[in-house]
Amino acid sequence: MKKEQTKKTCTYIGGQAVMEGIMMRGKTAMATAVRDPQGQIQIETERLTPPEKRSKLMSWPFIRGVVNFITSLIDGNRVLMRSAEVAFPDDEEPTKAEKLLNEKHKIDINGIITTVSMVFGIVLALLIFIALPQWITGFLPFDKTAQGWESVLFNLCEGGIRILIFIGYIVAISFIPSLKRVFMCHGAEHKTITCYESGMELTVENVRKCERVHDRCGTTFLFLVMLVSILVFSLVNLLASQWIYVADNERFNNIIRLILKVLMLPVVAGVSYEVLRLLAKTDNKFLFIFKFPGLMMQRLTTAEPEDGMIECAITAFNMVLKMDADPTVPEKTFVMASTMRELLKNTKKRFATNNIEEEEAEWIFALKLGIPKSAVAAEEKMLKVAQVKEILDVVDERLTGRPLWYIIGDTDFCGYKLKVDERVLIPRPETEELVMMAMTAAEEGQSVLDLCTGSGAIAIALSQELKKAGRKVQMTAVDISADALELAKENAAANKAEITFIQSDLFSKVHARFDLIVSNPPYIPTKTIDSLQREVKNYEPRLALDGGEDGLDIYRRIAADASRYLNQGGTILLEVGEGQAKDVIKLFKNSSYAIILKDFNDVERYVKIVM
Repeated sequence: MKKEQTKKTCTYIGGQAVMEGIMMRGKTAMATAVRDPQGQIQIETERLTPPEKRSKLMSWPFIRGVVNFITSLIDGNRVLMRSAEVAFPDDEEPTKAEKLLNEKHKIDINGIITTVSMVFGIVLALLIFIALPQWITGFLPFDKTAQGWESVLFNLCEGGIRILIFIGYIVAISFIPSLKRVFMCHGAEHKTITCYESGMELTVENVRKCERVHDRCGTTFLFLVMLVSILVFSLVNLLASQWIYVADNERFNNIIRLILKVLMLPVVAGVSYEVLRLLAKTDNKFLFIFKFPGLMMQRLTTAEPEDGMIECAITAFNMVLKMDADPTVPEKTFVMASTMRELLKNTKKRFATNNIEEEEAEWIFALKLGIPKSAVAAEEKMLKVAQVKEILDVVDERLTGRPLWYIIGDTDFCGYKLKVDERVLIPRPETEELVMMAMTAAEEGQSVLDLCTGSGAIAIALSQELKKAGRKVQMTAVDISADALELAKENAAANKAEITFIQSDLFSKVHARFDLIVSNPPYIPTKTIDSLQREVKNYEPRLALDGGEDGLDIYRRIAADASRYLNQGGTILLEVGEGQAKDVIKLFKNSSYAIILKDFNDVERYVKIVM
């Protein structure tokens, strides 16, 4: 029987080892999974704009290699620093100097440290891998300005020295415990990608079976850079010997050679990237000669990982797959001790990217930290990990599109705390004005009906406010939804409001007359609902939104039956959609008095009708 072969799967996802974790990068997203000191895997994700979408030039051969090299350098250093903050957290309060620089001069100390470390790393790399090999080669018996084969041989020797320095450098840092663990994470990254490309399920057991070397590794890229640099630098040296070098001025020539090498690095990177892409796409045995040295180098830069490292790699890889497949998956950020100002700034930035009002970020901080919303922006205290986690749990859920007050579980309406969830609409500020208008219309001992009560917001607030004013009324609230009424009863009990609740389709099960009917009914035209914000169309109950083809179906029914349930001289107060007020008034043909009232945004929002 022929042995069944596992199907080969190609992937564009690449990665990088970081402190106690792995970063994976796809076409549209990047995810970093790091294990914190408590042993939990934390994940941070970021949406990316592919270079080819920013500019067609970025997708051109050779240019894309330079862009990829620079992007990897910047993002790689930033992610490495972020992972270190999670793996080795510092919970100390910012110093007075740090607070002063941050508050008064808007100077981000962490940002400065990251930038300085990146610049220092680049300078150190240039000194070790460009300047040092050139200096050592200076002791060899070569004419540095020679042309032809002597020039190639000279650069070949310099390239060989550069490779030896690189190998020595890798071997030396592998003895540093923290970097040795980074090499193990590097192995976990390679094994995970190889496991996926082999068509196997991503489990710790399957990943562990896989090879820890990979064609697209950055180590192979660096080795190719060194090989390509020999050819490029030889050509540049040949041209410089004809046009730039000065006879008998070795110091000047050495400086020029060093400058030219630095200037040629983008060319070397661009060519090396294209070679790497070519080699990664083929299994040709002849071209394997060019792969082999890089693959052997990976034996030094990778090590067999721990199971926990493999779990991090799988987590990051799966998250990138998920985000690349679904653009609505929100970004996540690491949970770690942070200043309140920094966390608030980052949260507002994430909200702005997802078209969420920045004010909601301040509400989250105020509610979770138990401080006034007005004080949030001025706070500069250090938040503990537990506080940050509590805040970010809400932030991450809000980024899915679920409305904030559903996440919190309650909202404030006219000073009363009301429980809200997907069974009812979230009461809006405009409806608070409707309650204030009803306050002026209701008298002591009258009977009041709240149609389409939902969460019970209008009935509860109106009943309690009238009671405070010494005008006790008989309050009845109606809704067609049994689920909504269940929640409304909970809210009434929690606020000690005496309300009679009836499950009824408007007046169908109502058997009394009232002095005041107040309602905020569904008024969104059916065809408009799907164009609303995702927070509304995907989460709030459609039954409470859909007003029929033109949005006026419920108003028509109220107008047709209201006279049979309203006492002589009784009043109807209705909230309406923008642009609907005049059409609603026309429905009440037998009224003795009708007026349109505006909300605080100067929108015709309410209709008052006296029968």
